[in-house]
Amino acid sequence: MIVRKIRHILAAFCVASLPSALAGAQELGDRLPQIEMPGLSTYAPAPKTSPLATAGLGRITLAAQLVDEGAEITRGLVWRVFDTEPGPDGKLKLVASAKGGAQSFDLSPGQYLVHASYGRAGATKRISVGNDARREALVLDAGGLKLDAENSGGQHIPSEKLRFSIYEADEKQGAGERALILPDVSPNTVIRLNAGTYQVVSTYGNVNAVIRSDIKVEAGKLTEATVEHRAAEITMKLVRQSGGEAIADTSWSVQTNSGDPVRESVGAYASMVLAEGDYTIVAKNRDHIYQRDFTVEAGNNAEVEVIADESAPAAVEGAD
Repeated sequence: MIVRKIRHILAAFCVASLPSALAGAQELGDRLPQIEMPGLSTYAPAPKTSPLATAGLGRITLAAQLVDEGAEITRGLVWRVFDTEPGPDGKLKLVASAKGGAQSFDLSPGQYLVHASYGRAGATKRISVGNDARREALVLDAGGLKLDAENSGGQHIPSEKLRFSIYEADEKQGAGERALILPDVSPNTVIRLNAGTYQVVSTYGNVNAVIRSDIKVEAGKLTEATVEHRAAEITMKLVRQSGGEAIADTSWSVQTNSGDPVRESVGAYASMVLAEGDYTIVAKNRDHIYQRDFTVEAGNNAEVEVIADESAPAAVEGAD
């Protein structure tokens, strides 16, 4: 289940920029060569007092905004300026780069391609530089996404046990796979993305408590989405009698009720997060193998005992 809370963002998001990814060059009328994003060089824009006329350069000031007629982004942008013609290696030459908000570049008159990235959002535009100073604005058509998750019944999930991955919503043609945009996202982190629909994969723990959801990001807005997991934290131990001490050096195997392996572990205790459902535990200690079936109920964290005496009953005790 997805719970969405959307609020308008009138100013630019003020969180640290993530590595950039090139957005499609929708504004260009012709098909452009592939632009590969190099790391930023030591380029610094020329001082505003430079005698441009004698240098034969033209000044271009670049600014960006999330939506048309929206507030100008004042920080967190990465600017890259490229030649329009590919070099011998088929790549476009990086002419200049800078970080921050609006930036001014002193360039030789001619045509250039400008790419502005803002987190994972970006836009590309062809610009013309002449002898006269001028200003160009790029509209990123972007918004923000903040993710969180809770367990069944509104139970809080510790941040260290929760991670998100963001994928393109559409599968690659004929491949049955989705392109990964950003892995290992911590909860409550604002991610800047171009407007569109994305598939979000939420993982609670590191076994099989996984939820997939399609979430729409709107330009100029922050979308806050909360995912509901149906899982529980289970701790298993092998004991001589109910309530006894855990037996060390035990090998654990957790399987679905159809026999598919889920997780293996070694130790006196085996703790893991499991999606709700029916499972079988197999515990091996020395040359003896013990087995029991159990059911995981969403939100019901529990301690599961496996009795090392096949004639004795097993027990499950709830643990908050």
